[in-house]
Amino acid sequence: MTMRRGAGSKGALAALGLMFALATPAQAQIGPIKTFRDWIAGCDNTKSCTALSLPGGTEDDIAFLRLDRPAGPDGAPTLALKLRAQKLKPSFAIALALDGAPFPAAGRPLPATSIDGEVAEIAIPRAEAEALITAARKATTLTASIETESFKVSLAGSVAAMLWIDEQQGRLNTPTALIRKGTTGTGPAAPALPIIASKPASGKPLAKAEATALTKAMRAEIKRREPDSCEDMPDGFTDTDGAWALDGTLRLVAIACSRGAYNVSSQFWLVGGRDVAKARPAPFEGASGKAASELVNADFDAKTGQISFYAKARGLGDCGSSGSYGWDGKRFAVLQWSEMSECRLIPGDDWITLFRSKGSAAN
Repeated sequence: MTMRRGAGSKGALAALGLMFALATPAQAQIGPIKTFRDWIAGCDNTKSCTALSLPGGTEDDIAFLRLDRPAGPDGAPTLALKLRAQKLKPSFAIALALDGAPFPAAGRPLPATSIDGEVAEIAIPRAEAEALITAARKATTLTASIETESFKVSLAGSVAAMLWIDEQQGRLNTPTALIRKGTTGTGPAAPALPIIASKPASGKPLAKAEATALTKAMRAEIKRREPDSCEDMPDGFTDTDGAWALDGTLRLVAIACSRGAYNVSSQFWLVGGRDVAKARPAPFEGASGKAASELVNADFDAKTGQISFYAKARGLGDCGSSGSYGWDGKRFAVLQWSEMSECRLIPGDDWITLFRSKGSAAN
């Protein structure tokens, strides 16, 4: 994964050492992500795609467009305008303009609501969305105005991003294409959503003293094997270590090995009983190399057998990767993966999904 900084983000990538330790799994099912000037687009393993406009990177108040489209002949695109500002009213009207000209042509404002006074999402009606997609071929800027405040959304790269989505979904030269339309065909059906079973931890929960003894022993064993692979943590910080009984004999052990301002990187190990001398790195699907068993800001849920992670490339949390793995009895399989490779103020909830699955309980 290549992380890029936005305007005015000096030092934003100081945590990239951790980020590269958490490289995208080398599996074909993890979808692609690509930047097109002021837009970014990505698709998941079912060919469901998302395109986002990228804010300037320095504003406190921002607006961006989000286009989503499922794959398949019936996959209809949806377009939304998202705002982040201070003191938004619960209900308000927003006026749009393309390169200064009212949009739609009649200049009719769109209704908007905000639940928390800071974030709003405006669903753009289908007819207006189609008109905006067409207009993006020539227009350069969408302006959204609320009373005395205006937000600028760059359209540079939007057509290229949507054309790329058409290509990923097999829609080029069909009537269903966003950009390069044709007269025949509809594009292929969407790939099936994979069902991936996760196995909850079935062993008797470890007593606190037993878990503490196991993590201390594992930390000492790591120090013996690879003295430089795991930092000595300050007193109290080892509280982030953990141990869980995956079954009657197999334990999952997490050891916090590096700490930054906003990231904690942990190594995960599988231990038979208490025998840390024979411990092996926990296998994560597609991961390889020395950092293959290392996750950032990770949390294990024994009830589901799943590990979630949230790796931030900078403190704002506007770029990085997040997702989850599920224990299947042999390894941790990828369940979900989202990514944002541009540090341009896009919140984590809008990072682009590159892999998703349907979970089920494993026997």
